[in-house]
Amino acid sequence: MRRLVALAGLVLVGACSTTTTPPGGPSNGPTKVEVLATTPHDTGAFTEGFELVDGVLYEGTGLEGESQLRRVDPATGAVQQKVDLPPEMFGEGIAVVGDRVWQLTYRNGIAIQRDKTSFAEVKRATYTGEGWGLCFDDKRLVMSDGTAKLTFRDPSTFTETGSVQVTEDGQPLQMINELECVGGSVWANVWQTDKIVRIDPSTGKVTASIDASSLRPANVPKSDVLNGIAAVPGTDEFLVTGKNWPSVFRVRFVE
Repeated sequence: MRRLVALAGLVLVGACSTTTTPPGGPSNGPTKVEVLATTPHDTGAFTEGFELVDGVLYEGTGLEGESQLRRVDPATGAVQQKVDLPPEMFGEGIAVVGDRVWQLTYRNGIAIQRDKTSFAEVKRATYTGEGWGLCFDDKRLVMSDGTAKLTFRDPSTFTETGSVQVTEDGQPLQMINELECVGGSVWANVWQTDKIVRIDPSTGKVTASIDASSLRPANVPKSDVLNGIAAVPGTDEFLVTGKNWPSVFRVRFVE
């Protein structure tokens, strides 16, 4: 199981400035995480998908019998709305596309599309392999499956339209997890690590590698990994969290 496996006016609490430098990584991109503020996060949320749209934080959670799609207040962490997945499904990454939300499942081979407002199910699509992370780059969906591959999909039909192999320093980068599409790049958590990478989707090359281990809260087990990246629209900042973590961090990735 994979357990082993409008915001501009928002006031965030506990603001601070902390940076961590990783031992290595690409030299042409950011290498540090700067913490700007923190907000509460539900420790019952086994976070698999994270996206901030129109001042609303959408969160997909995992584990069989516990998986949900949630609407969260980004200022307080309060869950404002939620819908359960069928108990046999293990929820994974999410992507907001217009007035719809797609949510992957881990090994069920099903993507569920819901109405963004009501969370009512609209339709389902099927795929082969595992579902991990998902994001939308304004033209296509980008999906990860735990390997070094990113798959591109039609945002309406979920049909595969292409793929790219992700490499770091010329080697395949496995275990690509939760995704965020922004600014022509794909940001990704790397499962079982505290690393966040920036990927050029046209080539698959990692263009930045960030050590975010300083974000790990005290007493959080290693199995509850860093997972969840949501770009803050109109800024160069992100909201990041982890599975069952007590906090969401507002951060900037810097050199």
